Amino acid sequence: MVDRLANSEANTRRINIVENCFGAAGQPLTIPGRVLIGEGVLTKLCRKKPKARQFFLFNDILVYGNIVIQKKKYNKQHIIPLENVTIDSIKDEGDLRNGWLIKTPTKSFAVYAATATEKSEWMNHINKCVTDLLSKSGKTPSNEHAAVWVPDSEATVCMRCQKAKFTPVNRRHHCRKCGFVVCGPCSEKRFLLPSQSSKPVRICDFCYDLLSTGDVAACQPARSDSYSQSLQPPLNDVSDDDDDDDSSD
Repeated sequence: MVDRLANSEANTRRINIVENCFGAAGQPLTIPGRVLIGEGVLTKLCRKKPKARQFFLFNDILVYGNIVIQKKKYNKQHIIPLENVTIDSIKDEGDLRNGWLIKTPTKSFAVYAATATEKSEWMNHINKCVTDLLSKSGKTPSNEHAAVWVPDSEATVCMRCQKAKFTPVNRRHHCRKCGFVVCGPCSEKRFLLPSQSSKPVRICDFCYDLLSTGDVAACQPARSDSYSQSLQPPLNDVSDDDDDDDSSD
């Protein structure tokens, strides 16, 4: 089915429409063999709060961006190669329902669909695209993924020292290895995580000690399916007011 669509005029038109919606700031998306599988609005759990984002699933990449004018204009385009993607379902929790994790070596985050059926369709299509890509390339699924950042609202105090309270002056930071929200004194060190950055990035003291001794396995990301159920008390750093992919603290 996908192979038949790859060279169809209808598929080319659909991809051109997506390119035009992102405008000159977006990257070209039309390449031989690429097929637009589907699209839709998902709620992305960002650092500050959940936000609506437009997602486009192709047979080899996942693209998303901010919605400026629905179906007409998007900005802040992000492209994720599907061969590096793994996904995990998230348990429903309060108002956050029908969610799953999108995990890659460079970035991981949670998204939520409007209905359980929509969630199932998205996950099934993503898994099939990933499986087909890996089958064609002969590669194995990635077992490394970046931490999913705990949202700012989940931590009123540092999740490491459990003492420092966050204020406009004592601001939140995120450990790039575990995703915890931590205070400045608990995250003064930097460590090179090649899959995330070519420069050393901020990590908490706990992860720094483990990484320095080579105990990488013990330094696990904070969230596997639902961080708020696993942290007592509630227990990224990227500014997420526009979106959440800057590398600032």
